[in-house]
Amino acid sequence: MVVPTSLHYRWLMQVSAGALVREWRLRRRLSQLELAHSTDVSPRHLSYIETGRSNPTSRMLLRLCAQLQIPFREQNQILLAGGFAPAHPQHQLSDAPLADVSRALESILQAHMPFPALVIDRRWDLVTANDAAYSLFGDVDPIMLRPPINVIRLTLSSDGLASRIVNLDQWRSAVMQRLQSEYTATGDADLAALINEFSDAASTPALDEDLFVVPLEIRAVDGVVLSFISTTTVFGTPREVTLSELAIETFYPANDTTRLHFQARMSVLR
Repeated sequence: MVVPTSLHYRWLMQVSAGALVREWRLRRRLSQLELAHSTDVSPRHLSYIETGRSNPTSRMLLRLCAQLQIPFREQNQILLAGGFAPAHPQHQLSDAPLADVSRALESILQAHMPFPALVIDRRWDLVTANDAAYSLFGDVDPIMLRPPINVIRLTLSSDGLASRIVNLDQWRSAVMQRLQSEYTATGDADLAALINEFSDAASTPALDEDLFVVPLEIRAVDGVVLSFISTTTVFGTPREVTLSELAIETFYPANDTTRLHFQARMSVLR
């Protein structure tokens, strides 16, 4: 389990649990009356919690967190600020308790071969990927591939894959919209930094009316233009911080050219 540093503890001691609840309530654009009604708490009691005039129990804090749909990591911070132990465990994927999960993730990635698939954390740092995904990084600046590899920077930076993405404006616009949505949900400072880093370059191009999903169109190292439809998979019932923040990104061929390209590559590898 990850133990907060002493510096983190000092920060939490300076910020009350009630103030953090208020911050999340405002982020969710709820009034005190609305939150109080949905959690069966009197508006006065909620006001006292937010202003620090009342010390809520851990059960009350978790009730408010659940209603506000606060991520597990931030729920633990609120509990620590209130003087309570974290409610949600956190491990590394390499830790023994998550061994079965790690094997499941690798099975999913390998089962998706010969097409690209990868796993990212909530900051969009690459956790693991299959060989098909790594094959797309062939001519990327080696500096971009030094761990931790951030998939947003790898995709949108000029030193990364951006120069080979045929529909870069469309893809960047779609990715930035997703980043903004994730930041709204989590308030993660690293996501905010990514948004600020690439927002100036982002544009909202006109989309084909017949386009139901924005594809990733990328020129392979050998010059072939590949087109993918991407999907995102998350754990449906996580009860642990790390698992709640993981996403599996899978890329399916959007045309026969892409399908045959990767099938042929798989035949060569065999």
